[in-house]
Amino acid sequence: MGRVTGKIALVTGAARGIGRAQAIRLAEEGADIVAVDICGPVESVLTPPASAADLAETAAAVTATGRRVVTATVDVRDGTALRGAVDAAVAELGGLDIVCATAGISSSGGALELTEQQWQTMIDVNLTGVWQTCKAATGHLIARDGGAMILTSSIAGLRGLVGVAHYTAAKHGVVGLMRSLAKELAPHHIRVTSVHPTNVDTLMIQNDSVRRAFRPDLTSPTREEFAEAAVTMNMLPIPWVDPVDIANATLFLASDEARYITAVTLPVDAGSTQR
Repeated sequence: MGRVTGKIALVTGAARGIGRAQAIRLAEEGADIVAVDICGPVESVLTPPASAADLAETAAAVTATGRRVVTATVDVRDGTALRGAVDAAVAELGGLDIVCATAGISSSGGALELTEQQWQTMIDVNLTGVWQTCKAATGHLIARDGGAMILTSSIAGLRGLVGVAHYTAAKHGVVGLMRSLAKELAPHHIRVTSVHPTNVDTLMIQNDSVRRAFRPDLTSPTREEFAEAAVTMNMLPIPWVDPVDIANATLFLASDEARYITAVTLPVDAGSTQR
């Protein structure tokens, strides 16, 4: 028996990175998966976008574990489309027990230099999109007499970071949303928590824009040169964590091992928030 055998989990941002790792890890432990991703570009974002092929790769990895998977190409900012996709998947799979609100974007700029589009897009995806995800899922969790919601925030949800004020504001907002939902949904036996990664080894950081921000002394920093700077963020002597590290924390929070844990912020940060 896996730790979430018989459960059904919704994962947004599932095409790659943390979302893919969560989908696969939950499937390995017995859950069927609803995998959602926009599979396309988002305005003001320089990170290369996920694709339909990426989402299909996630689905194939879930299927390889022996679990069922339903995929949907949806923008989490579109509440109507998201609710439709979740409702259809629940009808096909038979319910919903776990929600991983992971879809997110990154961009950068000084707090007073950000464009209105950069600010609004960040809030719309990284905060409103999380709210839309929870809204689309809550009724289904209530119908199952309980469940777990794990909202992906960041160390930027627990401390201020320079050059990403809009990202920091959105991720702080996720914490406030989590705490309010935890209180509102507790009578329905629904637990709500948030996870807070330090830098994670995904395309969100492994790109020229982020590398240059960490190494402004270099024109085109290599992965190794980026790592030399990134390691200074953490207490443990590592530059970043892996997506599976966030997935493992998610699995714990979703499982019965955490059956009385709610309204908490769980850093997976190599000590970054305590430096």
